[in-house]
Amino acid sequence: MTLAETKARPVDFTIGDLEIRLAENEAEIAACQALRYRVFYEEMSASPTPEMAATKRDFDSFDPFCDHLIVIDARKGSGAAGIVATYRLLRRPGAAKRGQFYSIDEYDISAIVAHPGEILELGRSCVDSAYRSKAVMQLLWKGISEYVFHFKIEIMFGCASFPGTDPAEHAVTLSYLYHRHMAPPQFRPRAVASRYVAMNLLPIEEIDERRALASLPPLIKGYLRLGGFVGDGAVIDHQFGTIDVSVIVVTDLVTDKYYKHYARAES
Repeated sequence: MTLAETKARPVDFTIGDLEIRLAENEAEIAACQALRYRVFYEEMSASPTPEMAATKRDFDSFDPFCDHLIVIDARKGSGAAGIVATYRLLRRPGAAKRGQFYSIDEYDISAIVAHPGEILELGRSCVDSAYRSKAVMQLLWKGISEYVFHFKIEIMFGCASFPGTDPAEHAVTLSYLYHRHMAPPQFRPRAVASRYVAMNLLPIEEIDERRALASLPPLIKGYLRLGGFVGDGAVIDHQFGTIDVSVIVVTDLVTDKYYKHYARAES
């Protein structure tokens, strides 16, 4: 049972033909997993397990303890049939039942977990190739903001990825993140020692900062627009064929402009 089944909808609104809310049944979660499989394993270079390949779904032991944010296009269908984007959300109660947060295998997140307020781990961001528009990404961010307001989230965190497994190919952007967007020490995740890859590959004076920012993956740019930070060290994820960086957003530090843009109007 997802958290969405036991509470009033914390995310629930429609813009044109697109609806965003949390998945409410197993069929919708399965559709999220099928979308993730198409994007991560068929379109990108991730390596599925035999079980995943047999079912054409991306799944793991964290899914039952997460909320699954979904975007539905009414023109494709209702419910599971219309899902075109998803984002996986894991709060402290779900992580306690699972036994850990997902990120812990890549990063030391003890400083975040020690925070007394509510925290939220985001992951498995996924959009159908026909829907990768600014409008859909803004809708996902608005859905996350509604979720944050509803559950009074104080820290959001997770991993975002660069394609490929050679850090040298991303030396400029990794170094830019290191020099300009490192998280404050009291919140900063650090890649676990056995997987730590240095991000400080170039001195700041050798970086065209405007070009570096423009060339970041859209998801990372989205976190930075919220006033987000990155952790210390990257991690190579060989299963997904990516280079991961830890991202963190402290909601108290998010700009007033963002809250005014995304907060619901008072009724």
